Amino acid sequence: MSRYHSYINTAKTIIDQYKGQEPLAVFLKQFFATNKKYGSKDRKQIGSLCYDYYRVAHGLPAAMEKDDQLLLATLLCEHQFSNLLQDLRPEWNQIIWEPEAIKMTAAGENFKTEKLFPLTAELSDGIDATAFAASFLHQPKFFLRLRPGYEKIAQAKLSALAVPYERINDQCLALPNGTKLDEEILIDKEVVVQDYNSQQVGEVIRPFLTNAQSPITIWDCCAASGGKSIMLFDIDKKIRFTVSDIRSSILHNLQNRFQRAGLQQYQSFVADLAENGAELSAAQKFNFIVADVPCTGSGTWARTPEQLYYFRKELIAPFALRQQKIVSNVVPHIAAGGYLIYITCSVFKKENECIVEYIQQHHALQLRAMKLLEGYRRFADTMFVAVLQKS
Repeated sequence: MSRYHSYINTAKTIIDQYKGQEPLAVFLKQFFATNKKYGSKDRKQIGSLCYDYYRVAHGLPAAMEKDDQLLLATLLCEHQFSNLLQDLRPEWNQIIWEPEAIKMTAAGENFKTEKLFPLTAELSDGIDATAFAASFLHQPKFFLRLRPGYEKIAQAKLSALAVPYERINDQCLALPNGTKLDEEILIDKEVVVQDYNSQQVGEVIRPFLTNAQSPITIWDCCAASGGKSIMLFDIDKKIRFTVSDIRSSILHNLQNRFQRAGLQQYQSFVADLAENGAELSAAQKFNFIVADVPCTGSGTWARTPEQLYYFRKELIAPFALRQQKIVSNVVPHIAAGGYLIYITCSVFKKENECIVEYIQQHHALQLRAMKLLEGYRRFADTMFVAVLQKS
């Protein structure tokens, strides 16, 4: 039995054992830690087989043998010479460079691209369901945001290290997925690892910041690792920041990032805004509240396709309810004339437009901007942002 047959068998074992209770990357790490016979090339090939399978699993013919499903997934999701296909299905390897329409002919009539994403009825307005489903055949790119004053320095370092990149605009670079940055590239000081559309959120907010009177106060209420705050800091370094999130460990990581980014003056506190109000006085108000709320993350599933495989539409409603609770707990802290910036990385209408409607109906905020940031044609994440103002 060739090692490629062994790869197929190991991938089948992993898929049988994996139940989606943790990220696939974590499960694979644990699996290979227990099974130490696999070298780095083996781990990479087996991991690719698993990820490719979850990318197309909903579209695979159910009657097809699992071995053939894995080979078909490789054909559809890989785009350069495959040693595995060359050994096990060489006729498919001859068309691996071809456009998707040609590769689909090998899949047969039972494979339908539109089946790759079975929740199209839940999509936000304006999303091209077929194009979005087809995006799961590709890994998204790895994006960097160049920080002000470091644009030339960072690009020169990447060139010197022979790291391939595509310049999207003055601040944004796209790199191949899986790129490992050398220690010479100073993360958070010179560049920030930030998806293209996460950067575009800043461009939606920028005009409102530009027109606001100083001093500007911002509460980043679901701050996570602080990427949005660092981006807004790079737009206006005089902003006064308050940040919060659900766990102290999250804020500890944020503190380390802020230190590297030079953002030193800020307030922080731990709060579960879906359960309780913030530990703020009723009188404390902010010009801007940025609510990048917990969501399904469905706009990022091309990076983690196993989440699509195990997701059920019944899970959307609990996320939407949590989002309603969060915005209801933070809206009282918007200053008169101030703004709520509502953000998700979801493609579902119940988490996007429906929450905006809820905010307007229950909190009387006026919608000033709303944008679906399509990522599926750019090998990026898809995001949603709305700007609402308090009278």
